[in-house]
Amino acid sequence: MPIYEYECLQCNHMFEEIQKIGEGGEDLVCPVCKAPQPERVLSCCNSVRRSEGLSFDSSPPPSSCGSSGFS
Repeated sequence: MPIYEYECLQCNHMFEEIQKIGEGGEDLVCPVCKAPQPERVLSCCNSVRRSEGLSFDSSPPPSSCGSSGFS
């Protein structure tokens, strides 16, 4: 199951939830202030591809996340 990142609209607390694909966050509450319906945020993911000449530690640095074209 994927891990989704949420941000509370009341206190701006960021937290993660493990959910089934397609499951919404309508029933979630902020673990800090208990405000309902936090907003799901787009987060970076890291993947590993294997091919000739590419090792497992050849992933891009975390700072390259913002250059994916998403805003």
